[in-house]
Amino acid sequence: MEIHVAADPEAAAAYTARRIARRLADAVSAQGAAAVAFSGGSTPRAMLALLAEVDLPWKAITAYQVDERVAPDGDPERNAGMLDVLPVPKRNLKEMPVTAKNLAAACRRYAATLPDVFDVVHLGMGDDGHTASWPPGDPVVEVTAPVAMCGLFNGRIRMTLTPAVVNAARWRIVQVSGAGKAPAVRGWMDGDVSLPITHVRRTATLASLDAAAAARL
Repeated sequence: MEIHVAADPEAAAAYTARRIARRLADAVSAQGAAAVAFSGGSTPRAMLALLAEVDLPWKAITAYQVDERVAPDGDPERNAGMLDVLPVPKRNLKEMPVTAKNLAAACRRYAATLPDVFDVVHLGMGDDGHTASWPPGDPVVEVTAPVAMCGLFNGRIRMTLTPAVVNAARWRIVQVSGAGKAPAVRGWMDGDVSLPITHVRRTATLASLDAAAAARL
């Protein structure tokens, strides 16, 4: 695993955006197209705004969601709106169908839209060590299907990519900021298997941290 520590959240966001942009540009150059999945939460917003300003071949890039809360369209708790800042064609923005009545079938439909292999998967991490929508103790981390539902977590059930898909990606970047996450970062590096983040493959993974999150390293 590669580790990069930036001075503050703003610098970490900028570094994360640069690294993702480089990977996407290289993928389009090599393959003619690129596929990326983005996590939700509060941390990625600044990064996505910076990434959107980069001169990339956006028409050749398809953006997916790593996870999404089951909530109505337009609900402020939804992650999908965060991706609107990206200048990809509308057809290249793949939102998780969390308003479907049959969520199991919706998971299968979304899985059918996924690329064979993601070029980039962007992840975050909570202070409890969760990443994507893999809550501590939830069996979703053992699911072999590409997309699944997790149990109730912080008031919502959620649709999520599973470790099988995340770990098959060519490259992963985990963006973490804030002192409250420093203990979980330490546990992750120490291999604490009680933390869902340890289900992320370490090879071809970059931990993009700010100084506060890295304080216990």
